[in-house]
Amino acid sequence: MKKIYLLFYFMYFVQLGYSQSNFTEPDYIKTIVFKPAASNTYAPIIRLGDRINLSFDDLNANQENYTYKIEHCALDWGISDLSESEFIDGYAEDRIRNYENSFNTLQPYTNYRLTIPNENTSIKVSGNYILSVLNEDEEVVFKRHFVVYEPKVTVGVTVYKSRDISTINTKQSVEFIINNPNFRINNPDEEIIPVVLQNNNWQTAIIGLKPQFYRGTQLLYKYNKETSFWGGNEFLYFDSKDIRSSTLNIANVELGAELYNTYLYTNEERIDLPYTLFPDVNGNFIVRTLNGGNSNTDADYSWVHFSLSCLENLENKDIYISGNFNNWQLNDTNKLHFNTETGLYEATLL
Repeated sequence: MKKIYLLFYFMYFVQLGYSQSNFTEPDYIKTIVFKPAASNTYAPIIRLGDRINLSFDDLNANQENYTYKIEHCALDWGISDLSESEFIDGYAEDRIRNYENSFNTLQPYTNYRLTIPNENTSIKVSGNYILSVLNEDEEVVFKRHFVVYEPKVTVGVTVYKSRDISTINTKQSVEFIINNPNFRINNPDEEIIPVVLQNNNWQTAIIGLKPQFYRGTQLLYKYNKETSFWGGNEFLYFDSKDIRSSTLNIANVELGAELYNTYLYTNEERIDLPYTLFPDVNGNFIVRTLNGGNSNTDADYSWVHFSLSCLENLENKDIYISGNFNNWQLNDTNKLHFNTETGLYEATLL
């Protein structure tokens, strides 16, 4: 089991329902990092008043004039009825003023950085939010979702093996208790809407759970199948902080016509193999380099070559490389294709 997040929405402010649109950013936008300013936290979920940072690269390197726009959303991520003055102090839309060109890199780019709140924008109320980045023509270049919360209740969470014999070794379930001694809840079935996330992946979010039991000022959620996630395995990873060298899980590095090519060791299918504990960052990524002092502008890009050896018949099945680096999306860009010459499933990503 990876990292689990529990969110609770109060129906005084939101509508029931859930959907999150997938917005694919253009090819020239890379390395979108959107996370709280606090160290060692990756999910874009912050307490009201705390800071959240956005960073991204534009490979066109033309120092474009980008603006950001913040919108308050209902539970289903549709735009809410609140006016901007009700959820923002200052401006809900403003220029991104902090940007800098890359230095001494084969791939030129402009790195943009933004912090919310800032001197022009501050969020006033908790809830779901969408942060959009717009170009000079006011077209959306990319967007990210984030959540602002207030600690009105406390939560106790337990993760355990599935009680279903058929999935006892492959799934894990989440139980939780909401403690609300100082927060009045009249109708828990309608007023409280838990959302359970695995690794901040909204595409597999569990929603619509009702409390099964009541104990004083506690709401008990003791589900099994309804709160089960596939445990999976540890994420595969590599470390290219020294872009010219073969380091962890990198078989070979070659300088191509324009950029370096990073060839990873061929991975093998791990289905039915014993679980191996190896701490990772749960599908996230970290920008760093040994070839400069500022990772935001000195880190370079390379073509990364992935390959998978699989004996299972995968006809009519698709395999993707997925993680927070591409917002957990499954599309043709990160899809592996079978190479008849090598007998491997392969993909190359920048």
